[in-house]
Amino acid sequence: MRIPLSWLREFAAVPAGATAEDLMAELVKVGFEEEAVHRPTDTLQGPIVVGQVLSIVKEPQTNGKTINWCQVRVVPEGKEQTLTGDGIDPSGVQGIICGAHNFVEGDKVVVTLPGAVLPGDFRISARKTYGHLSAGMIASVRELGIGEDHDGILVLSRIGLDPEIGTDAMELLGLYDQAAEINVTPDRGYAFSIRGVAREYAHATGTAFTDPAAKIQARPNSPAATASSSTTTLPSTANPAATVLWPAQSAASTRPGRRRRG
Repeated sequence: MRIPLSWLREFAAVPAGATAEDLMAELVKVGFEEEAVHRPTDTLQGPIVVGQVLSIVKEPQTNGKTINWCQVRVVPEGKEQTLTGDGIDPSGVQGIICGAHNFVEGDKVVVTLPGAVLPGDFRISARKTYGHLSAGMIASVRELGIGEDHDGILVLSRIGLDPEIGTDAMELLGLYDQAAEINVTPDRGYAFSIRGVAREYAHATGTAFTDPAAKIQARPNSPAATASSSTTTLPSTANPAATVLWPAQSAASTRPGRRRRG
């Protein structure tokens, strides 16, 4: 079970400077077994931004492969490019070679600019390839280290996002977050929810616990309605993309309001 710190903070008062290791240490005190720490920034480094595909030119190659020569805007039109570095075009438009074919002109995508580092110490730089200077990469989920999908690049509209061009994609996708992974034994099934883990964390640390179940309004005229007048306010996620991407790393990462409530 993976517990992103940002999710846990919705239900428990986790200190601002706490790390996944700190969380793990507290959960071990109440009998959970530690598995791993997941911190995307250990292997991922920007600049990684939201870009919009302006044009795609398909170029068949002698080896039978067809590549796409793309022009991708990474700065809102009319604004200056504030990033600098070898291969970053001051115009705000990058020329990029891409071999995927699951996107069209107008799509918003994740662009790793020259100077970025991807998992596996894969360093992005401007380089000559297929007769063009390709200055960056349009990334897939697997290349970002947040899933196994490598059938094509990550098109942001397909996960419900329409961010501004130039947005920090690491912030957008929750990649500055970190998570502790614990082993949950069959007798502690409540810990397959963030609510259940937050309650245990509160017990371990003596900190405040906000039970999301207490915020669910009972149906009118029901016995519970006379005991509580709270309104229905399920946890909000500051990062909608993280709701999609973090669970993709662990089928057990279920939030309250989904299937398990702890």
